[in-house]
Amino acid sequence: MVPIFCIAVGVWVNRFQNDVPAWVLAIPALLFLWPLSNQLKRRFKKLVLSGDKLRYETGVLSRTTRTIQVSKIQDVRVDQTLTERLMGIGNISIETAGEASRLRAVNIDDPQSVADAILDAGPTAPRKTDSGL
Repeated sequence: MVPIFCIAVGVWVNRFQNDVPAWVLAIPALLFLWPLSNQLKRRFKKLVLSGDKLRYETGVLSRTTRTIQVSKIQDVRVDQTLTERLMGIGNISIETAGEASRLRAVNIDDPQSVADAILDAGPTAPRKTDSGL
């Protein structure tokens, strides 16, 4: 949609070169910068599962880190709109037992596999046993 709009603005500017206000040329640039800024914000988020801790870091210049013990996780929910499903991203809501009871991680790549990994790391997750003894 954005490339088609940019081409349409370019054709319109070429046809009416002298009558085009300067702000019309800024529209394609703004339409390009909006998804670029969202992509950069998404790239500066990190969800790390190590041992019995889940760490969620956000921020570009300043950094905010939230650490949750996996044993306190009660529920993991994945929310995806149709557009997010097509792009392979989604939001994860993690419900914990404690004071700050909810962590919402937005625009996570492959959210269902991340949610499954979080649940598999929990203390009540079914453990794989070797029954071939």
